[in-house]
Amino acid sequence: MNGVAILGSTGSVGENTLDVIARHPDRFRVVALGAHRNAAKLAEQCVKFSVPHAAMADVKAATELAALLRASGAPTRVSSGADALVEIASLPEVATVMAAIVGSAGLPSTLAAARAGKRLLLANKESLVMAGPLLMRLVRASGATLLPIDSEHNAVFQCLPRDSRCGDAPSGVKRILLTASGGPFLDTPRGRLDHVTPAEACRHPNWVMGRKISVDSATLMNKGLEFIEACLLFGVTPAQVEVLIHRESIVHSLVEYVDGSVLAQLGAPDMRTPIAHALAWPERVSSGVQSLDLVRVGKLRFEAPDLRRFPSLGLAQEAARAGGSRPASLNAANEVAVAAFLEGGLNFAQIPAVIESVMTTTSGGEIRDLDDVLAADAEARDRASLLIRPRAVHA
Repeated sequence: MNGVAILGSTGSVGENTLDVIARHPDRFRVVALGAHRNAAKLAEQCVKFSVPHAAMADVKAATELAALLRASGAPTRVSSGADALVEIASLPEVATVMAAIVGSAGLPSTLAAARAGKRLLLANKESLVMAGPLLMRLVRASGATLLPIDSEHNAVFQCLPRDSRCGDAPSGVKRILLTASGGPFLDTPRGRLDHVTPAEACRHPNWVMGRKISVDSATLMNKGLEFIEACLLFGVTPAQVEVLIHRESIVHSLVEYVDGSVLAQLGAPDMRTPIAHALAWPERVSSGVQSLDLVRVGKLRFEAPDLRRFPSLGLAQEAARAGGSRPASLNAANEVAVAAFLEGGLNFAQIPAVIESVMTTTSGGEIRDLDDVLAADAEARDRASLLIRPRAVHA
């Protein structure tokens, strides 16, 4: 039995992970679940899967969770705070950790799982973007196994030679091509982007995701973060990574080899495919995903991204080329700007403007340890917050 901890279990990736696990009770056992503040949903999950350990970042929500579990008679042990998430990621009975906490909040527990030598299923892209060199060093030092969950990176991994290991440059690879759906505003006139609402930005045409990642998909920042991740995960340079708009979200990514061969991974747009792949790797198990009907799909289209319409992608590519703490600054500025947009304090088109200003006014540097990451993150957040306040007044 493979003991699994799911960090971010109440989000879409967490729920999909539990769905796959429920299909294979003979292979996987849920040892621990972690979430931020959705106590009602976490209590339901703990009861359904008889979970021994649960952690909530929010202390008040943890108190509520404990009361709900007592009322249901569940024996789950409840802990709270950021340290509690680190603790469950490091439990000896946990072999596999699904890191699916959105944003920088997921960084400490992701690093803890890597340090403890776990099989780390990485759905929290910000951890790699913010602290990529540090995370990869921990993975190598502890002997942890890192497997990507983002559909694009998981697709790349599936197209690499079987003996490939994340962080090492695979033999014979010329280019990695990451596909992007383009989000909900691919054909929206640029002038209209000033007036789109959070509800419109969160209405993804192909995927069901949380609000923050949905906005990132709408700005193409999500693809920018994945661009940075790809360089770190697969040991390639930014010049070897290309982004393609692919509206159908059927081809999840492609790998071109030096002999001219191009391998692609295709599938219905359903996160259970990469989750099942990573849970069972190097074996395969059923995921519950509907079979792909290419006749029904009819056609597959590809086009270059418009960086004038989506400047966030270009900013992320610049951060990847700069390296060091630049990706951490980019991520922090984006998180602050997206939160302001979702709260009505910034319009959609101002998101990349805030990020660009932060990137040109903050210091860069090497990432040697977690303190360097946190310092770059804090500096960028402070700068972004100062920029947003006057914009909010005049928005």
